[in-house]
Amino acid sequence: MIEELLPATVVTVEAYSHDDLGDARLYPEEEAVVRQAVPKRRREFAAVRGCARRAMEKLGVPPQPVLPGQRGAPRWPAGLAGSMTHCDGYCAAALVRATDLASLGIDAEPDGPLPDGVLSTVSLPAERDRLLRLAQEHPGTHWDRLLFSAKESVYKAWFPLTGQWLDFSEADIDLFVDPGEQLTGTLRAELLVPGPLVNGRRLAHFEGRWTTHRGLVATAVAVPHV
Repeated sequence: MIEELLPATVVTVEAYSHDDLGDARLYPEEEAVVRQAVPKRRREFAAVRGCARRAMEKLGVPPQPVLPGQRGAPRWPAGLAGSMTHCDGYCAAALVRATDLASLGIDAEPDGPLPDGVLSTVSLPAERDRLLRLAQEHPGTHWDRLLFSAKESVYKAWFPLTGQWLDFSEADIDLFVDPGEQLTGTLRAELLVPGPLVNGRRLAHFEGRWTTHRGLVATAVAVPHV
């Protein structure tokens, strides 16, 4: 699901159950991070790192620990950029050589409505207006959840480039629908604060893709070297 949203240079590994990964073991350093966590959190933490280590192997990089860094962002091996996501029934990791992309972000969410009151706190008035139009044109998809996922992917791509927080209100995201039977499309995030510098050029927007599949919505943002 995630693979179709990203450039061919990106390696992705996903799992719809822990059985897909076999026994996803943790390194001692990782075990220390979740020693006090509830079992569900431990399983998710291990499963998504199992995906990440398989992706490392596909890139020819020896599997190694993936520890949370600042604000919980994963610390990747030197020379790699990547992103991880997990929700009930799904987890995925995407990795790329840093020479191929400046950054990337992925997110998956259950294809259900956001809890009451959440949309107004994570979206701009213009975004909510566009969601209403999308819901009229393409009913049956939870566009509020898709927008939330897109915000998450944008943040995950933003943070490694800046080391700074990006508020939900600081990116204006537009969702576009591809023609065809399967509901997929593109996204564009206009940054409402000064964007990151990539190779000396300040970015004003991020672009990505989204899809719906097997009761999930997924989004991905790839930031090229400009």
